[in-house]
Amino acid sequence: MNKKDNTHPHTSAIRQQMERTQYREHSNPMFLTSSFVFPDAETMAATFTGEADGIIYSRYSNPNTDELIQKVCSMEGAEDGFATGSGMAAIFGSIAAFLESGDHVISSRAVFGSTHQILSQLLPRWGITHTYVEPDKVDEWEQHIQSNTRMIVIETPSNPGLALIDLEKVGALAAKYDLILNVDNCFATPYIQKPMEYGAGLSVHSATKWMDGQGRVLGGIIVGKAELIEKVRFFCRHTGPAMSPFNAWIISKSLETMHVRLERHCENALKLAQFLEGHSKISSVRYPHLPSHPQYDLAKKQMKMGGGIVAFELADGLAAGRRFLNAAKMCSLSSNLGDTRTILTHPASTTHSKLTEEERRAVGIMPGLIRVSVGLENIDDIIQDIEQALEA
Repeated sequence: MNKKDNTHPHTSAIRQQMERTQYREHSNPMFLTSSFVFPDAETMAATFTGEADGIIYSRYSNPNTDELIQKVCSMEGAEDGFATGSGMAAIFGSIAAFLESGDHVISSRAVFGSTHQILSQLLPRWGITHTYVEPDKVDEWEQHIQSNTRMIVIETPSNPGLALIDLEKVGALAAKYDLILNVDNCFATPYIQKPMEYGAGLSVHSATKWMDGQGRVLGGIIVGKAELIEKVRFFCRHTGPAMSPFNAWIISKSLETMHVRLERHCENALKLAQFLEGHSKISSVRYPHLPSHPQYDLAKKQMKMGGGIVAFELADGLAAGRRFLNAAKMCSLSSNLGDTRTILTHPASTTHSKLTEEERRAVGIMPGLIRVSVGLENIDDIIQDIEQALEA
């Protein structure tokens, strides 16, 4: 590894890489192989038993996925990690690796739709229960801890309502009761927010989003404390949600520019939020580093920048939301986010459509809510397209 302990995290993301081959390449090669060979039977046996270091099979590890993991660990301040085939594979792996029948989970009510489905539809099949708590009322969470509670699952900022959770308070609560604090850090990325500094045991990402940053590949990553990742690795190796070497190569290269991209994403997002806040057809705007955000002080404390997502609610509800989306000319309509291109999403009918209306309203997803993943286009062009769509 070409890593110095005193380098800045984003310098590490650029310079940190696997050992060069005999060809002395400057850009890392791809290792598109399912398996690896051994010089003799003794080495092969020792590698399988763990007595010797070595790579066995790409479902277990691969030079490309290993490099990606090491980069993210360096950026997050984590000890170890595992790369998965998608962000939801990372979410599920980070939960299922630790829970058994009879266990209980405390979760912020404001989590991604598929995370909600795991907690409410899948885990109960195995006798695992959960309690939802309000993201802005952390002081009340302690009363919901049970004797069988093993994990706290949170997402901050949340998707799509941009609710924040006080990481310092939740970290202290998890430490007090010896619970695993599992943080979905996808919206913030390691560049903007570092949950491990507040006591998180696991930090989870959909690498499909800001890490890749160009809408090309799927991927997820779980990083955290070494003793926790050992269990994650066992679970994921034997259930098979491994990231492909090609996707790992793509995302690893993308990390080299993530800090530059995010600075522009955040700059554009703040300017868009400021524009939207004064528009007559919009009833509310949410952006963490906008002073009107109800948790603005917390955002400034634990987030280096406000992120690349802006959420706003159209005053005329669902019908207005559909008219707005249909009137967009430049911005893309997609369920993805974190792309170089600005993306518009209507969460109530897409990403969170499987929730009941009551469940959506409980986490601030109103019928007219629009999520904007603010891209890298010139901000004047982004605003112009959104403005003309609002007028339509």
